[in-house]
Amino acid sequence: MAAATEKITEMQGYKLHVIETEKYKTNTLVWRMKAPLTKEDVTKRALLPQVLQSSSAKYPSTTILRAYLDELYGATLFVDLAKKGEYHVISFLIEIANEKFLTDPTPLLKKGLELLTEILTNPNASGHGFDRETVEKEKRTLKQRIQSVYDDKMRYSNVRLIEEMCKGEPYALQVNGDLEDVDSITPENLFAYFQKAFSQDEMDLYVVGDVKAEEVTEIVSGLLQFDNRTPQMATTQDVEKRSKVNEVKEVQNVKQGKLNIGYRTNSKYGEPDYFTLQVFNGIFGGFSHSKLFINVREKASLAYYAASRLESHKGLMMVMSGIDIKNYDQAVGIIHEQMEAMKKGDFTDEELTQTKAVIRNQILETLDTSRGLLEILYHNVVAHKDITINDWLTEMEKVTRNEIIQVAGKIDLDTIYFLTGSEEGK
Repeated sequence: MAAATEKITEMQGYKLHVIETEKYKTNTLVWRMKAPLTKEDVTKRALLPQVLQSSSAKYPSTTILRAYLDELYGATLFVDLAKKGEYHVISFLIEIANEKFLTDPTPLLKKGLELLTEILTNPNASGHGFDRETVEKEKRTLKQRIQSVYDDKMRYSNVRLIEEMCKGEPYALQVNGDLEDVDSITPENLFAYFQKAFSQDEMDLYVVGDVKAEEVTEIVSGLLQFDNRTPQMATTQDVEKRSKVNEVKEVQNVKQGKLNIGYRTNSKYGEPDYFTLQVFNGIFGGFSHSKLFINVREKASLAYYAASRLESHKGLMMVMSGIDIKNYDQAVGIIHEQMEAMKKGDFTDEELTQTKAVIRNQILETLDTSRGLLEILYHNVVAHKDITINDWLTEMEKVTRNEIIQVAGKIDLDTIYFLTGSEEGK
């Protein structure tokens, strides 16, 4: 399969990635900035993109800024936060119509890039502080966002598993920061952090669509320039295998128990057996034909849902399931059995073939959207690797039964977390 080619240019203080493709009717502009996760900065870093996208010096209110987006044929702007391994990643995304499909000669690509530049470099600030009203409004919203995790028990259980499993590691920090740190953020110290982030973060601009790389480079070089920097690398520490599984039970007023199990895979994106791990996860718990779904949910009727997912840059695999509180021991037992089956190679050739086909389709579906394409490409920035989409497809297709058994042998059970509704679950 011929995937769109990524042209990467070293700009002043950041990298420009242009993906020329006629596949999408819109052009997508994504600015990403990455820094190591730290307790000191995580909450300010979660608030910063919300403040920047709320208004700017030229568009001093959200209403004015959104009205301008409407003028640009209904362009969209939003921000996002993610944890990728021990890094905290901020994204700004603008999706804008391609002027080739309009009768109006307005240079929308240029205007989109100018708006992105405005938001990133010309904030609604005076002196050494952001606009106070904007900061206070976004602080209230951030508190609600952090609180919402506690109200959604499925998300809460996954957060708690990570906190217990990765205690003392940066990855234990929540992507939206800590509730108790929000009040201490001021317009002044947030502005100081804004200056620090733009002088130290590893920064990348992606432009995807029916565009010409030379034209994009010319526009961007006149708009965005930053100090050159050597991006900070996250400090990774080797985590010793636990001598005893960490079992945590938490009692709350819930009717359905949330059973979350964390494993250390000892394999990360960019390592030789990473693609094997992807196939392993597909057979084990990644899809509706996987062992967890079939054996825990369908055959034993023990779970409302049962699935596993990978954290590719941290080397973790999480199993998530919702169960009746009384079924805790039985559910844990059957999940353990499925892992042992994988370690022994107890899966059929049909399961292996089906999983490869589903993963292939999943990748191709992801490429149907520009955002999905960028998610796949950005793995290389996080891991400092150069793996193409064709590499993903070919390497995954080559995975053998023996390689899956080997990768399964490296996986260690680390933590079992159970959110239960009464003392009976303990």
